[in-house]
Amino acid sequence: MCGIVAYTGPKKAYPILIKGLQRLEYRGYDSAGVALLDGDIKTYKRKGKVSELVSYAEGQDTDGSTGIGHTRWATHGKPDNINAHPHRSGDGDLVLVHNGIIENYSVLKEALKKQGHTFKSETDTEVLVHLIEEIKKQGNLPLEEVVRVALTKVTGAYAIVVLDKTEPNKIVAARKQSPLVIGIGEGEYFVASDATPIVEHTKHVVYLGDGEIATIEKGEELQIKTISDNEIQLPFVQKLDMEIEQLEKGGYDYFMLKEIHEQPKTIADCMRGRLSAEGGWVKLGGIQEQLNRFVSANRIIIVACGTSWHSGLIAEYLFEELARIPVEVEYASEFRYRNPVIDHNDVVLAISQSGETADTLAALELAKDRGALTYGIVNSVGSSIARLTDAGSYIHAGPEIGVASTKAFTGQVTLLTLMALSLAEKKGKIEKEYFNRLITELENIPAKVEEVMKLNDQIQYIASEMKDAPNALYLGRGYNFPVALEGALKLKEISYLHAEGYPAAEMKHGPIALIDENMPVIITCTNKSAYEKIISNIQEVKARKGVVIAIITEDDEEIRKIADYVIAIPDTEEPLTPLLSVIPLQLLSYHIAVMRGCNVDQPRNLAKSVTVE
Repeated sequence: MCGIVAYTGPKKAYPILIKGLQRLEYRGYDSAGVALLDGDIKTYKRKGKVSELVSYAEGQDTDGSTGIGHTRWATHGKPDNINAHPHRSGDGDLVLVHNGIIENYSVLKEALKKQGHTFKSETDTEVLVHLIEEIKKQGNLPLEEVVRVALTKVTGAYAIVVLDKTEPNKIVAARKQSPLVIGIGEGEYFVASDATPIVEHTKHVVYLGDGEIATIEKGEELQIKTISDNEIQLPFVQKLDMEIEQLEKGGYDYFMLKEIHEQPKTIADCMRGRLSAEGGWVKLGGIQEQLNRFVSANRIIIVACGTSWHSGLIAEYLFEELARIPVEVEYASEFRYRNPVIDHNDVVLAISQSGETADTLAALELAKDRGALTYGIVNSVGSSIARLTDAGSYIHAGPEIGVASTKAFTGQVTLLTLMALSLAEKKGKIEKEYFNRLITELENIPAKVEEVMKLNDQIQYIASEMKDAPNALYLGRGYNFPVALEGALKLKEISYLHAEGYPAAEMKHGPIALIDENMPVIITCTNKSAYEKIISNIQEVKARKGVVIAIITEDDEEIRKIADYVIAIPDTEEPLTPLLSVIPLQLLSYHIAVMRGCNVDQPRNLAKSVTVE
């Protein structure tokens, strides 16, 4: 979950590294550091955000045209100056940055201690750089071969970049289960955890494959081998479909707020070329490639984590109601450690914004081993899940920088809706009139999201009334139950208020004991199919002096009369309600977090992409 950036070329490396780390800070912000190669290796690192590193390095020698940088989300060892990356070898010749976890680091550490190595930090990363040093002592091998041999002795996940002052024009990078991308410029190279630090310098990139090691030298062609020493011929160079403006706040105070307001566009982008209400069709290329296996599948198993798991729960309702396909939704982190029943008649659908979520990747590998068709829904082009799965679809939401997912969630739900509609039509499980009504209404969703955005001031006022509550309860039925879970998660993530989401009918089975005048209860009430039941839930809360904040449709006069606060959103078809009802909950959590003085884009203890267990 850390961020890595590296540069070699004719320019001064330091400003490129610092700007890159600022772009990557959403991946980790416990500490940051850089190492610059200019005859000798100069290392600067500091606990805290990149700004602390910049202040520390001001006025110091930052010359050098080759360097590496790192922003950390702590795993092994507390966040401090010593545990911050980069880490150096005992002889000072080598320096390394690392994302991932070396699982056998303690065994390696004890062996290295017996060989005379001493360690300054608590990290697994320092063990790896000492291991590389030890192997280097054993023969006159080039850096890339020393690193390769060292990695054959390592168990775990990693993305690493290594410098050696005795080979000053060379960078060696390697990855296993943690992403790395190499940017190719005019006489210069860039390496990073993702493309965000690279796009302002070059659009031409190579996504390093799992178990691959790259040798990058000034003035030389990029060389890639596998860890098992097989050379990769002609690495595939891709062109980035990303603009620098997407990585800026664009006048908003936070990336999260910008990304909330981008949703009318990102939902439309997700549908573009895939749906035509006028033509009466839905087409998804990934589905078409594997249509027979989808149509004949015994069931769909969805694996995901966090917000992506919530979108998977919505998909369960969509696939079962519209396409009549049985669905199971699994936490990838649990699925991978069970012995699940999977066979070639199953489809395993993985949902991940980053496409790099470690648990989801492991769940996919298990599914592939059992013969299931694997399908990926991701946002990041070239990501590990996109490459691992048999087929898949991108949500086309653009870079999501805020740690709390917003536009990626609605992009996932949009794409899952398209999938459900496509399969429902192919299987003959949906009446043509209802199908046409749904796709017409789906085309109208971006404009209706724009209407919800106009409620911002009203939502901000409700947030001011709610911000000091110690707890909150989110309730929903049917399609809006996962929305309740997502609303509660957003509040927890960025405001640090305790919140729980429940199916509204389950309130009586425990949570009702918590309700009093200090407990705001946020209820999503847009379900026509269970409207009277929802009113009963509201009455039960009111009878116990709970404060009701209701998400209703614009024509709902009955709930207006009994709720303490209402947020009225446009009406839509019931399967599409999550795309509208989640927007007020995103804005509510955002405003509460701001009012509580929280860093909305970088909430404590969280990182954007969970690439380690």
